[in-house]
Amino acid sequence: MSTRERITSVPGLMAGKPTIRGLRITVEQVLRALAAGVREDELLADYPELEPEDIRAALAYAAEVIADEQVFPLHASSSC
Repeated sequence: MSTRERITSVPGLMAGKPTIRGLRITVEQVLRALAAGVREDELLADYPELEPEDIRAALAYAAEVIADEQVFPLHASSSC
């Protein structure tokens, strides 16, 4: 199963955010848990319907989204 098959966006489900296989688990939830230091085995225990491949798909999805991001350099004279 490819990343695109594992990561789905369904209008009306979790506000249309990307979810794992149409479950009520968002890519954002998975990424935030990993960023907070939750280990993969803990995440899988917390969400029994989650599969190790789902976690890798969430990471790959995030990388794809960031790869498409455009970055514009700031000029030294600009103020933020």
